[in-house]
Amino acid sequence: MNSNKDLVARVHDIEQRNAKVSLDKQWEVSWTRKVAIIILTYIVVLIYLYVIGNSNPWINAIVPPTGFFLSTLAISRLRTIWQSKVKQ
Repeated sequence: MNSNKDLVARVHDIEQRNAKVSLDKQWEVSWTRKVAIIILTYIVVLIYLYVIGNSNPWINAIVPPTGFFLSTLAISRLRTIWQSKVKQ
């Protein structure tokens, strides 16, 4: 009987871990995460450019977040290509 309870507990633990891993994966590819990174990057770069006396920080601070956004688009395409090659 103990082994059945142990097995049920182990399966429950595995299911909980799998649910957490799945949620973590969803977060990694979510637009909420990407938009948050873009906004925070813009704010940090804007503050830096303002502190160093950049003549046009509001416009110049757009470059790094734009680069991040474009890289997320490229990376997802590269990931798809990589996954198709690995499956073969």
